[in-house]
Amino acid sequence: MTATQSNLAGLSRFIFRAPRWYSSLAFALLVAAMAGVAAFETGVPERTWSGLFLLGRDAWEGIFFIGVPTVIAAFGTTGVDRFVGGRLTPNRSSLLALACEVIIVAVVTVAAIASVFLPLGQGFVFNALVVALASVFALRLLVIMAVSRSSMLVASIPASIQTVASAVLLFIYGGTLRLFEFGGPILDAYLIPYVGQYLARSDQAPAALSAIQPSHFGLLGIMCVIYATAVYAFLYVVDRPWRNSLGVSVLDFIRGFIGHIAEGSRELEDFFEQLGQEAVVPVTVLSFRRADTEADADVEEKARFVLPMIHPGPMGEIGGGNFPERAARRSEGLAFPPHATAGHDFNLVTEREVDTILDAVDDAAERIEYTSEATASVRTESGEAKMLGQGFGDDAVLVSSYAPAFADDVEYGVGLTAATEARTHGLDDVLLVDAHNSNNGLDGPDLGHVTPGSRRSFDMIHAAGLAGEAIDDARRGDLSLGTAWDRTDWTPREGIGPLGVRVAVTEVADQTTAYVLVDGNNMEPGLRDRIVTALTDESATQTATGRAVAADGAAPRAVDAVEVMTTDTHIVNTVEADNQVGAALDEDELLDRIADLVAEARADCEPVTAGMAVEEVTVTVFGNDRTETLASHANVAVSMGGAFAAAVILSAMVVSVLIFFLA
Repeated sequence: MTATQSNLAGLSRFIFRAPRWYSSLAFALLVAAMAGVAAFETGVPERTWSGLFLLGRDAWEGIFFIGVPTVIAAFGTTGVDRFVGGRLTPNRSSLLALACEVIIVAVVTVAAIASVFLPLGQGFVFNALVVALASVFALRLLVIMAVSRSSMLVASIPASIQTVASAVLLFIYGGTLRLFEFGGPILDAYLIPYVGQYLARSDQAPAALSAIQPSHFGLLGIMCVIYATAVYAFLYVVDRPWRNSLGVSVLDFIRGFIGHIAEGSRELEDFFEQLGQEAVVPVTVLSFRRADTEADADVEEKARFVLPMIHPGPMGEIGGGNFPERAARRSEGLAFPPHATAGHDFNLVTEREVDTILDAVDDAAERIEYTSEATASVRTESGEAKMLGQGFGDDAVLVSSYAPAFADDVEYGVGLTAATEARTHGLDDVLLVDAHNSNNGLDGPDLGHVTPGSRRSFDMIHAAGLAGEAIDDARRGDLSLGTAWDRTDWTPREGIGPLGVRVAVTEVADQTTAYVLVDGNNMEPGLRDRIVTALTDESATQTATGRAVAADGAAPRAVDAVEVMTTDTHIVNTVEADNQVGAALDEDELLDRIADLVAEARADCEPVTAGMAVEEVTVTVFGNDRTETLASHANVAVSMGGAFAAAVILSAMVVSVLIFFLA
């Protein structure tokens, strides 16, 4: 990924799951009760039953005047929004109402503290409350417009519920109705005797509410109009570049992102699908089955390497982010889905596209012709690029790494060219893996992206050509394979996905080669080299494996060749954008675990046959340069949009202050 894309990936730190609606409301009522004790308590109550009663009354008043509007908004917003064609869910509605309540409490608390130290009076507190209620309306309007894609007039109806509910309670219990006179106490004489018992209850309210004046409600209405205009101006300015460049609205992105972080919905995929472009990608399958399987019997597959030239992103389980696990569940044998030579432009736009890829995997598996002949593995280097290769019949596996240098994704075109270069030496099909095993996180200007025309791209192409030539000259013999798998106790928080650690060991012509696959997204610098050294150096193996023993009970000997790969699963990136293997877990524990699995896989070795096939399939991916364009726009929206939002808020606040002075 590029630096721009890494900034977009950094948005993953905001990903969370919205609590259930009842949890949000319970917390909202607790906050309201605490705010009531702080706002309405007139003195420190004595430690008596009467003191406890007063304390409980204060808490109840907080729940009533602050919590009730929140509850009304939580339930009412969903119903009203759905009625006018929106899609706000109860969980989102409750979380939004809670957030708005916290804003109101925070603003009023700051205003109350300021009124104590400055000669501002109680009226200042209610002026601040008016600003808070108008701000809450603006925030709700922005979110509802984004989530429900309603027009401003339509979205204003559900957006105003919390503000209106608070205003109605203040109107009734502030005694505002009794303050209206038209040439005399008209309302006192006619209206109040009949409806005053419902609309004028100042005698049942805290004394602090007596400072409310009719002008506060007029100011609230004016400020809501001003703030709504500010929201419209903000959305228009931020949205225009998205529509001009991408043909989509930023509100679609906000809606999808909120849906994903709040409830894990697939709305973000709908947005990506609007951006998507069709692409033809090769899907390569290398299958191993036990040698004693008869041709007319049910095939007993032992292991399967699956490599579609896509990128398992963009994040979480959105698009192809969970492809490795899906491929593992679909495979009959132990699945190894390493990272292909493809960047974020080849993210699948929806999870449905994963099914298309898996269908192609099945089609390729049906066409495989098996052979027991394989070559010893070979090592080649060119510049910074290193290549481990091994032939199976007329096909080959190549695993590319830039370790100990730092590298991230390899562009689609570079991988295709490298595989073609390897085939010029007599190979039919090539499964080219990007080991994706050494990077320094999100530091640096380009994050090691291997692009066409770069020195690194030519290094990789030359190394692949050398590997093809070396495989053609390598020793050949019968193939044996052993596998091992440990799901591990590590979680995505420690940088490990559900596939854990998987190992395949091949034995050909007295040579042993280990393929280690870790279900993670790249590795911390130096970790790959530590693993390779520990598994290939005899003395290091004796120390690193500790409890590992071979089948005969002796200490295991080193393997002849090894490469460590990661799946590049983006499940781990719901925690943070650069949650690499080794960043959160103990490297020594991982090293011991891998050594144990290598020993277990060697003990599992048995004669197998192998075969490879490639299926081309058309899928919808982000498309050329779309990821970079999206990342650029999103980063601008976050950076400059934040500054513009601050300017809009400041301008609205200045207008609000002027209105207060002139009113």
